[in-house]
Amino acid sequence: MMKTSSLNKLLFTSLLISSFLTFNVQAANQDSLNQTQNLVKANNKYVTLLGTQVAVNDLAPNFKVVDKNFTPVELSDFKEQTVLISVVPSLDTGICSIQTKRFNDEASKLPSNITILTISNDLPFAQKRFCKVENVDQIKVLSDSVWRDFGEKYGLIIKDMGLLTRAIFIVDPQGKVKYKELVKNISQHPDYTTALKAVRDIAPILVVDPQDNDNELPDNQ
Repeated sequence: MMKTSSLNKLLFTSLLISSFLTFNVQAANQDSLNQTQNLVKANNKYVTLLGTQVAVNDLAPNFKVVDKNFTPVELSDFKEQTVLISVVPSLDTGICSIQTKRFNDEASKLPSNITILTISNDLPFAQKRFCKVENVDQIKVLSDSVWRDFGEKYGLIIKDMGLLTRAIFIVDPQGKVKYKELVKNISQHPDYTTALKAVRDIAPILVVDPQDNDNELPDNQ
């Protein structure tokens, strides 16, 4: 009988090979995707973004990513929530780490009808390790490395790099994009203050029933 450690190594190797093959197929097909220039810079040079750009007031495209256990997660799983999506190129870089920890710290201060997602193309193994080391436990950290579905539908894949460009989106409970920031240079931080104010303004107000302090009801006004 194969030992558990050997099985884990075999699974890890298989997943790496699968991700590598998927990446190569996507790289071969990248010319078939929409291409956008002159929006984002890396090292003071414009990069080409692959996929379809979405605009404020567009219906937010549903997408499928995976969590740390490779379980599929979709935007449609967060119905009736206001969703802030923080997009980073890689959690193992300084600004991406700070961005993710900043939103994790802020999440506990937000109403319960606001969900924060962080999405990158890091493998789930790396995301799981990062969250454990950095005590990131208030937000959902998700990977677009399997299907690149999110990056393609939101126009965020950096051509010839395979990373997602730095961005913030806010989707309201009706499923519309109400806020978008493509950070102009991936080496810079997003506008945390404006994004956090916007997500509070976009989310429906929660009213506490005076008869039951634990019962939060959405204001229908």
